[in-house]
Amino acid sequence: MRLLVARCEVRYSGRLDALLPEALRLVMIKADGSVLVHADAGGYKPLNWMTPPTVIEEGDDQIVVRKRAGSTEDRLQITIAEVLSDVVHEMGSPVEDAALTKDGVEAHLHELLAEQPQWCGEGFRLVKREWATDIGPVDLMCRDAQDGWVAVEIKRVAGIEAVEQLTRYLERIRLDPAFASCRGVLAAQTIKPQARVLAGARGIDCVEVDLAVLRGERRPELKLFAG
Repeated sequence: MRLLVARCEVRYSGRLDALLPEALRLVMIKADGSVLVHADAGGYKPLNWMTPPTVIEEGDDQIVVRKRAGSTEDRLQITIAEVLSDVVHEMGSPVEDAALTKDGVEAHLHELLAEQPQWCGEGFRLVKREWATDIGPVDLMCRDAQDGWVAVEIKRVAGIEAVEQLTRYLERIRLDPAFASCRGVLAAQTIKPQARVLAGARGIDCVEVDLAVLRGERRPELKLFAG
């Protein structure tokens, strides 16, 4: 990762036009092609950014980031007036990061659901944990009762970003004709309402799981349905 602190002007053009006037900013350039422009305010949100895949071109006083967006091209132009700091840090493999981002609860959920995949769907059986794709591993790859493929992504709390992550995995998995009909399941202790809506629109099933039930510390609740 490259961290550049510089006095610069940032101009974005493409689907819309935006200009950040010259000021002192932090520019983060990641190994995957992500470019983020931060100010010393606004929390974690960048003022402007470009997500991969990108093409990054650099001159003496300018960094230009380009990305195709359908039939058009988005362009982020950073014009540098003064550099205060320019450092590069080796952050390790992104694939390793994907496997290490789980907190303790999420890792425990992963282990328990791998042992008891039926909680993700009736008749599910585990084929492999950490099923590799070219953009990172999906948590569980299972077969359902009809022998269909199912990719399961596990979170402690699942928001819209979890749905987007599983959607990207499914896109890559389905490129193989043998997995063209693979469907997705998002399993979590808590699934946010917005994530449920987006998952439904993407054809992804949502399953909320109880950690205490998975551990055998509590019996599952019985649900009664009135006729």
